[in-house]
Parts: sequence; C-alpha cells; structure tokens
Amino acid sequence: MTETETPKTLAGRTAVVTGGTHGMGLAIVQALLDRGAEVVLTGRSPAGIEKARATLEKFPAHVVRSDATDADDIDSLGRTIEDRLGGIDYLFVNHGIAEFQTLADATVAHWDRVFDVNAKGAFFTTQRLAPLIGDNGSIVFTTVSNDRIFPGLSAYSAAKEAVRAFARVLAAELLPRNIRVNAVAPGFILTPSMGVAELTDRQREEFIRDGKATTPMGRPGTVDEVAAAALYLAADATFTTGTELIVDGGFAQGLS
Repeated sequence: MTETETPKTLAGRTAVVTGGTHGMGLAIVQALLDRGAEVVLTGRSPAGIEKARATLEKFPAHVVRSDATDADDIDSLGRTIEDRLGGIDYLFVNHGIAEFQTLADATVAHWDRVFDVNAKGAFFTTQRLAPLIGDNGSIVFTTVSNDRIFPGLSAYSAAKEAVRAFARVLAAELLPRNIRVNAVAPGFILTPSMGVAELTDRQREEFIRDGKATTPMGRPGTVDEVAAAALYLAADATFTTGTELIVDGGFAQGLS
C-alpha cells in the first residue's frame, strides 16, 4: 500500500447506492470503492449512466438504470442485486429531486413528482432491498439540513422530513436483525446542480453566493465531505441508529 492509498477496510463488503451516478451519490460510490467494497449504483439519465460506467469501468461497480418511482424497476433492481451480489452489507438511499415552486405556483403534479421520487421511492426501494441486507448491516438515507428553510421548497422539504420520519421507524423495526438505520443531512453542497433541477448558470451562482453567506463556516461543503459522513454512519458508527447526522457547516444550528 502506498502512502496515499486508502486502506481497503471494506474489502469483501457489498453496497447499493441509489442515485449514484453523479454528485453526492457518486462520491459515496467512489469512497466505497476506494475502501475495497463492491457496489451496485443506480441512475435514471442515460447520459449519466454512461458517464458513470466510463468513470468506474476499472472498479468492481455495477451501474444499473432504475427509476425509483417505478415499482417494476425497483423489483428488477432487487433481482439484479440478488444475481450479482447475492446480498448486501450497506444500502445508501440517496436519490432525490428538488424543484422550486411557491405556494401560488405549486401544482398537484409537482407535489406528486417530488414525493414520488424522494419519499415514496425511498420507502419502497428500502422495502424491496431490506431483505437482501445481511444481519448487522446498515441503511443510510440522504435527507437535508431542514431546520432553516427556503421559500419555494415546500414539497421538497416536506418529502425529506417524511424520509427522516420513516427512517426512525425503520430503525426500530429492523432492530431484531441489528440493521442500523440512519440519515445524513447535507446543507449547501457544491455540486453541478446544487441539488435543484434545471438551475440556470446565474441561479447556480446566486445559490452558491447565498450558501456562502448563510453557512457559518463560510463555504459550501464538498461531495467528499458528505460521502465521508455517510460511510461513517454505514460502516463505522456501530452503536448509532435512528439518528440524522447534519453535514452543513453549522447552517441549521444558527451559529452565525
């Protein structure tokens, strides 16, 4: 092992990362691979899937197209995992979308879309894959640093609160198998989309500027910092379940 090589502490372990083809999800995938795990990752966008396959072609990574709003896709994902991995040690439910819609502009279709992906999709993905998780494994949901909120994100904030709520319920339900269930809650994280669909370049610049101004540590976080927190919850925090780890530079705590 070279001085800079990551110790293979997860060699022989297997993991699934939904929404793993870009941003925070891809960073989680890369962190798992760097530590020696074998990973199945999912995405919806054909371009994102092909880019992830090219990026990860030298690693034990299986890139699968799967739509978390489609029950058949979720079931197919389960069968793929059974075929390729047999079972898994870690499940990262990371997929999600955010859309700005104010009270005056919000539609039923908008709410259904955001809840279908973020809440319903997360729950039923977990329902299908939980039986494949070995006893003493773990689940990590991606929620959001939600104690301070923004106008226009009612559906997104509510959906992520739903995930946080049922994550705690599942932590209790899975105690007999000693499967730990936790959540990582990012704040302003520097990604191409900043977590919000269809941002223009100008909106992204404004979002980053606002993030710097309102984050006590004075900068957005990185996807690698979120990945480190997610892996800590999954593999290292062996006496932690039912909790939400906030990764937001002090934003939700109102330190500034």
